Amino acid sequence: MSGNKLNRIIRRLKARIALDKRTFIIYSVLRLLVLVTLIRCIMTQRWEGVAISVLVLVLFLVPSIIESAARVDIPPLFQTIIYVFIFAAEILGEIDHYYVLIPGWDTVLHTLNGFLCAAVGFSLVDLLNRSSDKITLSPTYVTIVAFCFSMTIGVLWEFFEFGFDTFFGMDMQKDTIVNAFSSVALDPTGEGNRVRLENIASTVITTASGETTTIAGYLDIGLLDTMKDLFVNLIGAIAFSIVGYRHLKRNENGNWADGLHVQPVSDERYEEEEKKISQIEKAYRSRRKKKNRS
Repeated sequence: MSGNKLNRIIRRLKARIALDKRTFIIYSVLRLLVLVTLIRCIMTQRWEGVAISVLVLVLFLVPSIIESAARVDIPPLFQTIIYVFIFAAEILGEIDHYYVLIPGWDTVLHTLNGFLCAAVGFSLVDLLNRSSDKITLSPTYVTIVAFCFSMTIGVLWEFFEFGFDTFFGMDMQKDTIVNAFSSVALDPTGEGNRVRLENIASTVITTASGETTTIAGYLDIGLLDTMKDLFVNLIGAIAFSIVGYRHLKRNENGNWADGLHVQPVSDERYEEEEKKISQIEKAYRSRRKKKNRS
């Protein structure tokens, strides 16, 4: 793909975002902050941060790609939450280390992830349900599928974190210092009896080279973090499942739940949006030509 064609595709995606002014303002502000972070990482030679910043810029375009390819409408509220979530997780969480600096940052994001994934699953099933003339799914069935979809995404994400920790030496599944645990591995008889250790003051880790590290307690390598993440994902999934069920059961329109409900776009509306996008593109090219002349 040539550079000019890629630039045109990106311009059209940005023009699609610009169809809603409030969403576009939030997108523009966050994109500017990502670009500032990208420059900062380049200047400090933090190449991992550079890669994350570029990834975030690409992820910001994904909602528009989905809208264009699938001919669906992702509501402005939903898009805004997605942009903020990506920025909070990758830029603030990973690059600016909010996961470490702010207690509960990871917990809040995983809860929101469960909520958002349930909304995505709800919309996908509801779209299929509305497009079928032979099968009509009950609100209960749609809600259960949305809940299971959210939990599946949560589990797959934990697999992803475990894989990166195992094969690339990262620490995505954050460690926890604990002062008590039970284990059958410590049973001297080898009969599987549970041995309980409490009030652990310190643990000394000795490497093969003789180097030692002392920990104020015992180090749990990711299990508690993983289970906590899945639990708050469960809470988020349940929260949206309740909202989605009430939305379908009552067949309500105009409330805030509509802001999280992806809807199919009619041919007439799609053509109208394409005309507006073309007008935005034309205005952009005109401004660029004037700028180049000056």
